Amino acid sequence: MIPGSITFDVTKISGNEIMISIVGYVIVFIALVVLYFVFFNLPKVIKFNIRRKLLKLGKIKQIDSIQEDISGEVNAAISMALYLHFNELHDEESHIMTIKRVARTYSPWSSKIYSVRNYFNRP
Repeated sequence: MIPGSITFDVTKISGNEIMISIVGYVIVFIALVVLYFVFFNLPKVIKFNIRRKLLKLGKIKQIDSIQEDISGEVNAAISMALYLHFNELHDEESHIMTIKRVARTYSPWSSKIYSVRNYFNRP
């Protein structure tokens, strides 16, 4: 045995520890399943609310007239167009950094006088 190593005896595990670990794993698994269903159905709920609001405002005549989903290619084209548009807002920069040294001889932040634990100067 290596000095300072921790030994683990499997015979000292009681039923309570096993039950706690099983319940913990089950809770985590159930939480992951619930999160999956929430994130899977969230777009459907949002579309339903938008359709209901548009129908109430009279913007659409029938609920079935709205397109169901936008394809991935359309989403990629829209996101690329937005990316290119927002990058054109900035001017071209020279990418040169200038560092100027400022001479400050005293700063209370670096002073040793104001240290928090000053045991030697106590009366």
